[in-house]
Amino acid sequence: MRGRVRAGLRGWGGVGAMAAVCALVLGFACALLLPLAQSRADGSTGTGGPGLTRAEQAADDKPCDNPAIKAHPEEQTLSPSSADGPTIDKIKAREGAKRKLIVGVDQNSYRWGYRNPNGGPEADLEGFDIDLVHRIAQDILGDPNAVQFKAIPTNQRIPAIQKGRVDMVVRTMTINCKRLADVAFSAPYFKTGQQVLAPKSSDIKGYDGTLAHKKICTAEGSTAFSQLDEDKRAGKLVASADLRTTVPNQLDCLVRLQLGEVDAVVTDGALAASQAAQDPTVELKGSPFTTEYYGVAMKSDADDLVRRVNQVLVDYRKDTTDGWQASYDRWLSATLNESSAKSEPPPPKYLRKN
Repeated sequence: MRGRVRAGLRGWGGVGAMAAVCALVLGFACALLLPLAQSRADGSTGTGGPGLTRAEQAADDKPCDNPAIKAHPEEQTLSPSSADGPTIDKIKAREGAKRKLIVGVDQNSYRWGYRNPNGGPEADLEGFDIDLVHRIAQDILGDPNAVQFKAIPTNQRIPAIQKGRVDMVVRTMTINCKRLADVAFSAPYFKTGQQVLAPKSSDIKGYDGTLAHKKICTAEGSTAFSQLDEDKRAGKLVASADLRTTVPNQLDCLVRLQLGEVDAVVTDGALAASQAAQDPTVELKGSPFTTEYYGVAMKSDADDLVRRVNQVLVDYRKDTTDGWQASYDRWLSATLNESSAKSEPPPPKYLRKN
């Protein structure tokens, strides 16, 4: 156990593991060692400069079970428009220091949305998702830094939108049929798939029989947990796989893995690749076993905001200087495999034109 913990503490990913060890051994959290976990009482992380990380992800590869709508979930969005509307008018009507776009993000996902541990206590959020947030703020409010970031756990993304605590969530959030019943999504901005992450020394080979009797960690409310639970019920996942370990934030799974409390992590391949970059003792095992897409999530009735974000994404894809590809090259290409490094933003399809 000690050797495993010591190995896991190496590198950037060891910051989280060190905090967990402190909590276990000393009985209190080493908060000062965790620049990535700093946030205000209301979940706000303050405002930051232009983002420094990138990411990509994907959604269900089957049409939603709705006889009236024969479309894949990533296609169930509105056509782009640069026009203002009631939702955008309310955002623009905020006065003074409150005139900001309020966005739910992650601050612990390396190269997606995170605080650089070398950036000091006031380090700005960085990452692929953060780049996109700044682009949206620039378009709507004319200032890329007119953003109030709020750190949102994986399992609180939808409630934060529904209760109006945020205008949108940009947090490696997969578009799927179940979520479409609760929130609206933009067109997809990244394609990925679920994948297994485990120690290099493990006998786990991928999403197959080698997961027998293994403890697998997933984030609460994640598509990874839903997929594994569904596959186990359907007999597609070995029955002895232990899915009982769930955590509020996906990075907590890496900490559990470093501490030897679980044998494997299942999450989006793009996130898993970033975690492997944080900790050289772990690696991706096997190929992705799903196809999924990330989208920007908003309130179900915020049609004008959905259309505006879709227009931003159209322009972001076309921008060859500081657009999607530039952000991808900066944040993700070094951590993803060769084929992923050649990735392009997924082509948009729109269900509703009006």
